[in-house]
Amino acid sequence: MRIAIVGAGSIGLAVAWRAAQSGAEVVVHDPDPGSGASRVAAGMIAPVTESHYGEAALGPFMAASADAWPGLARDLEAASGLAIGFRDVPTLVVGVEDGDRAEIDRQAELYRLTARNVETLTARAARKVEPLLSHRVRGGVLAPEDRAVDPRVVHDALLIAAERAGVELRAERIDDLAELDADQVVIAAGCGSASFVGAGGAGGANDGAASDPGSGPDFPERHRDYAGTATDEGCLAARSEHSDAATADGRLRGRDEAASEGARWTLPVRPVRGAVLRLRTVGDQPLPRTTVRGYVKGHPIYIVTRESGEIVVGASSDERGFDRRTGTAGVVHDLLRRAIELVPEIAEYHLDEVSVGFRPGTPDNLPLIGRLDSRTVAATGHYRNGIALIPATATGVAALLAGDDKAIPAAFDPLRFGPFARQRPNDVTRRQRPENPLSDGSSRLVQPGAPCADPIPGSGQRSAAPSASAPESRVPAGSDKTESRGDENGHEAADDTSTHEEADS
Repeated sequence: MRIAIVGAGSIGLAVAWRAAQSGAEVVVHDPDPGSGASRVAAGMIAPVTESHYGEAALGPFMAASADAWPGLARDLEAASGLAIGFRDVPTLVVGVEDGDRAEIDRQAELYRLTARNVETLTARAARKVEPLLSHRVRGGVLAPEDRAVDPRVVHDALLIAAERAGVELRAERIDDLAELDADQVVIAAGCGSASFVGAGGAGGANDGAASDPGSGPDFPERHRDYAGTATDEGCLAARSEHSDAATADGRLRGRDEAASEGARWTLPVRPVRGAVLRLRTVGDQPLPRTTVRGYVKGHPIYIVTRESGEIVVGASSDERGFDRRTGTAGVVHDLLRRAIELVPEIAEYHLDEVSVGFRPGTPDNLPLIGRLDSRTVAATGHYRNGIALIPATATGVAALLAGDDKAIPAAFDPLRFGPFARQRPNDVTRRQRPENPLSDGSSRLVQPGAPCADPIPGSGQRSAAPSASAPESRVPAGSDKTESRGDENGHEAADDTSTHEEADS
């Protein structure tokens, strides 16, 4: 089988590597491999602390992927010869005010529904776990089973492993999937995935033609400045026929127009911009020995450390399109101030880098993974969880390409929105479902305490379903729309150059 993959980010390369190991002939297309998401991501693998209200369908898949990471790390290091910085590192979630602590307590109830070990700590106990914490910290929650990895090295290792497995890498931009000489095509292009539209009849020659940029009366004015344009680096910015604002019935404006013009599918991926800071210790300065996440006066922040002495602090979040400027002084100030309020020692570290990238978001914050037509598969829209979901996505897509149509959870169906929605018997749409953590995102409702279906075939991973009694959070994930506020989900900052790359975490 000949497989073409559009996007040489960590997701695309992982799929390519696994497919090549299965005997496929694989070619990966990307104008600038390694310049995108993996350069900005923090690298948290956090099935507990990345649990969010309204995203219950992601939980089992995230848990299975986290459990698969140790094996993937061993295989990847053996295949590439690189140490990727994978390690078990607990996450400590803390707050500095009573309101912050109340929010953490609400989140803790959701964390416990992951069926993993979660410990509630007093302020004294939290500082015993992490001695560098500020004395202002009011207590927190410990997730001892979380992990972390260095995304930049992971990408380098995947590139080496894929090439050694026989994958061919072509440094070129793809504008029309019909041009690709392949039996199967995988779109793993991050925010750039929105530039492809399934045109013509089923299996027609125009499958995957890029859309006309900025056309149609509903194309939002604030997106016209990047629709179909090339960046300074020569990389195509995502072209889109839809707004990033969902309507009441879950559709995106412009998708009806695309359907009426004969398109068979589009990918509703939007750029969610975020700034991330990288710092480094000087001399024998101490490092936090945990991943620290928390709230400072209601604003989320995270601090991730590497054994090399690097510290990653993030992240801001806004939806202003592909503005690749490296963050305002206010953004840097806010991130540093919040981090220092939790870990005062950070004030003494050296600021090495300010990075800006784009998380590939979707209307429901769930990835777009699955078959678009008989020739085309989507593996995109991972938003803040690209690195964390590498194992599950690569395994699932490789199985799908091999003919297993049930390899990916139905909740991630890339045709689940608007006029392109795939109709199933007794399907329960997002609009019809109650907005609570009870639903697993498929066509059924999970009973409290019932196990969810095996998210990765053969993995044996099962996760308890969220309880209907879980409280609603007053700080919803991804709710920030301005640069000045941090976003705990922002650690999956993605591409600031190449839009053919997909890896968020």
